[in-house]
Amino acid sequence: MPIFSTLRRRTALLLAPAALLLGTSLPALAEWQPSQPVEYIAPANPGGGWDTLVRTTARVLQEEGLAEVNFAPINIPGGGGSVAWAQIAADAGNPHKLFAVSPPIILVPLAGQSAYDHTAFTPVARLITDYAVIVVQADSPHQTIGELMAAIEADPSLAVGGGSAPGSMDHIAGAGAASAAGLDARIVNYIPFSGGGEALVALMGGHVAAVSTGAGEVQAQLASGDVRALAVSSAERIDTLPDVPTFVESGIDFTFDVWRGVMGPPDMPAEAVAYYADMFEQMMATDGWKDAATQLGWINAYQGPDAFGAFLDAQKEQFSTILGDIGLIQ
Repeated sequence: MPIFSTLRRRTALLLAPAALLLGTSLPALAEWQPSQPVEYIAPANPGGGWDTLVRTTARVLQEEGLAEVNFAPINIPGGGGSVAWAQIAADAGNPHKLFAVSPPIILVPLAGQSAYDHTAFTPVARLITDYAVIVVQADSPHQTIGELMAAIEADPSLAVGGGSAPGSMDHIAGAGAASAAGLDARIVNYIPFSGGGEALVALMGGHVAAVSTGAGEVQAQLASGDVRALAVSSAERIDTLPDVPTFVESGIDFTFDVWRGVMGPPDMPAEAVAYYADMFEQMMATDGWKDAATQLGWINAYQGPDAFGAFLDAQKEQFSTILGDIGLIQ
């Protein structure tokens, strides 16, 4: 499909001059393309999962020659994504704006922290799945996830940081794991930061005891030895963290997928949606993307616009149940 789409675009470009000479047009062959740089928004500060996805995909698209225009990464932090979403929602119909999404696009509105949920925007493509990890400083006294949970139960003032809003992805991962470990999840002292990068800085500064974040967001700190991962939320150990046990291995029956994708403003033209979905599908077949995804521990999970939209609807039902179970919504 992507190859045929590319051929159609090239054919349209080759035949357009002839059509002009004949005074005719080629509406059946002409396809939409961006006519100006695309604003590519990470709804958080640099260093987190949204930022990593935006900058990685923008780089691969450029290096692989798949984009006719520049995809300009833009950070709009605040409110666990809600500040950016409000701005994007006000730009309905703009075909030159995209933004990174993950579970907070559903969780933050469910928790009452945003007036805009996924239904306010246009699904473009789901790209990858990541997993949550709980990390501590390298010299932390907590050697296992069980020890950390016992410490939190004994002293609920111990802070667990994360790069998303209360009731959102990082909070759900930490509180959900605590609930599965037998704790009252409501005692988890979750401290939100504007992106995973800020949360890790707080950890290194000793301001929080642990951080709940995406595995792909913390690879550099793990490689440098600045932090240790106590558990990962995958069903089985992942290749990029072979020495890190799963929650399940550690006696905590908890798994959690951190999917990531791309959406556009409300009422984005269908031809623009098709263009971007095709472009991202082609990108994921390139060696540049495969290398980047391997390095970051991402697992390809592509879905086109329709399938991604249906997936988001199903996620809302699932997360509503989870938030209710841990006492974050009634």
